[in-house]
Amino acid sequence: MSIATDRATDQSPATDTGLREGAFGNAIALSCRECGHEVPLGPHYACTECFGPLEIAYAFPDVTREQIEAGPRNIWRYKALLPVPDDIEQSPNMEPGFTRLLKAHNLGRELGIDNLWVKDDSTNPTNSFKDRVVACALSAAREFHSKVFACPSTGNLANAVAAAGARAGIKTVVFIPSNLEQPKQVNSAVFTDSLVAVNGNYDDVNRLASEIAGEEDGWAFVNVNVRPYYAEGSKTLGYEIAEQLGWRLPDQIVIPVASGSQLTKVHKAFQELIKLGLVEDKPYKVFGAQATGCSPVSVAYKAGVDAIRPVKPDTIAKSLAIGNPADGIYVLDICRETGGAVEDISDDEVREAIVLLARTEGIFTETAGGTTVGVLKKLVETGQLDTSLETVVINTGHGLKTLDSVSGTVGPAATIEPSYAAFTSSGIV
Repeated sequence: MSIATDRATDQSPATDTGLREGAFGNAIALSCRECGHEVPLGPHYACTECFGPLEIAYAFPDVTREQIEAGPRNIWRYKALLPVPDDIEQSPNMEPGFTRLLKAHNLGRELGIDNLWVKDDSTNPTNSFKDRVVACALSAAREFHSKVFACPSTGNLANAVAAAGARAGIKTVVFIPSNLEQPKQVNSAVFTDSLVAVNGNYDDVNRLASEIAGEEDGWAFVNVNVRPYYAEGSKTLGYEIAEQLGWRLPDQIVIPVASGSQLTKVHKAFQELIKLGLVEDKPYKVFGAQATGCSPVSVAYKAGVDAIRPVKPDTIAKSLAIGNPADGIYVLDICRETGGAVEDISDDEVREAIVLLARTEGIFTETAGGTTVGVLKKLVETGQLDTSLETVVINTGHGLKTLDSVSGTVGPAATIEPSYAAFTSSGIV
């Protein structure tokens, strides 16, 4: 079976000159998500016809569950479905993926959800899902003979790019907002001597990166000029969830929304698995989660409009603080088409959800995960989510990266003298 976008009759899928045969596996072209125009595989991200976003088009071979299950316990078990060469495992990389899917009995009981799972991506090499997308971007950067591996980032991506570049022996330069959480700054600076703090929010940093990408030759900005390849890494979250559920799709899934790329690619992964016959076709609902201080997609969803009005972020959930989300309109489409929703919660609710997940399931999540769990709770309380259906919530990063968010909320229950009498009078038990 093959899957590809509808092809224009005057287009050719030939790749850019200089790219080795099979450099991008079963990928055949870059296709505009808006008008369908195709261009050859290369470091391109915007359609030359309508300026719409480009994404990877494939001609997949027949793929079986057994072939996938025989692969390595990382994202490369799905290499046939990604824009990477067949020998991808031979190149030094962080080997991300195949993170745990945990049955959340305690959290489910607390929220009243009968069948709840947490996909915990905090156990990736740099403790966030960004290791997945960076691995695919790094493969593309190698094929384009890039001399610098770079990114604008709200933190997790900077960590992943800096670490992957170090492992691969490629020069890395990462750009972050200067007010980023200190742990995330340290987690990047330890891997690279080229961490650049920019006075401004993420959207300011992203504009600077786009300008540099247009002026400097040989720079691979993972989420700018190699974004189509980078974004495909998020599909592996969807593949893994389906495989770990016994090759079936969940009834409902709650996903954090920053740029919106992760949500759209998980949906794309589910659709690919259906078309390849790897899972049974069934309806499922997709829900998006945002923090109220940066919730342009949620605002548009609730208003029933298609246009997303950019906002200036003001939230502790800095990894979700993208005021002008590139894939926001596609998030709206998917959530509406599947019968889901996009919801948002306050910073206080984010903090409460971080503690809730930790004290029910032993998972310490960062603010993005707190946003997602908090939105899950709100969806239940508002009746938007069916508590009788199998539900997955995604935790994208580790709480050690955002300690400040809860440092004033949790701490010692008591401070006592080193005596049994002091302990018994403390009221701890």
